[in-house]
Amino acid sequence: MTPTSLNRKALILFSGGQDSASCLAWALTRFEHVETVGYAYGQRHAIELECRETLRRKISQLLPDGVRKLGDDHTIDLASLGTLSETSLTRETEISLNENGLPSTFVPGRNLIFLTYAAALAYRRGIKHIVTGVCETDYSGYPDCRDDTIKALQVALNLGMEQRFVLHTPLMWLDKAQTWRLCDEIGGARLVEIIRRDSHSCYKGDRTHKHDWGYGCGNCPACQLRAEGWRRYQESL
Repeated sequence: MTPTSLNRKALILFSGGQDSASCLAWALTRFEHVETVGYAYGQRHAIELECRETLRRKISQLLPDGVRKLGDDHTIDLASLGTLSETSLTRETEISLNENGLPSTFVPGRNLIFLTYAAALAYRRGIKHIVTGVCETDYSGYPDCRDDTIKALQVALNLGMEQRFVLHTPLMWLDKAQTWRLCDEIGGARLVEIIRRDSHSCYKGDRTHKHDWGYGCGNCPACQLRAEGWRRYQESL
């Protein structure tokens, strides 16, 4: 694997949600070869994993050279993470704030583990660039979504694997309205519609209730963030 070919390949942490779908579109406009990885960790909203192939197909078909650029999809079984996590994202329990101020949907170590596994996969696949949709602007207060966390982890991964990985966070300083606008800039109204209709964000895994911003229960924190971002995006048009 030559340095040139290595630098043109990216691996996207791809859950099937709004943010990761936006990152897939972003990466397909910047890299020559793009692979995706998703994780099954016993999440309540495992239906998001079922959205991934539809999103991969439609987004790659929409963007110039997208079909040619889109490579393999990988799914990693992390059921042990769900077993360890007593959270309302991995259990049928009420979503609330814990005594430490963190939401009960916070899965300790999730993004740290996801990125570590992604780096191990990228190492094997000869990929330098890893893209994740974490965000410190419109988020639920998860400490493993913060910019400082990602920068520290990049250093640790590079040292621990004797490899030069670059962790990209294109949504880090964007709120949800700006994320919708980013998709509009990348692929116009058609990309926005694909992500609105086919991605899944609802923590409860509800795809029976349709809203103007997509499918979901409409009440969980993920739905509320998505709805508010959509409202502000629409007002800006």
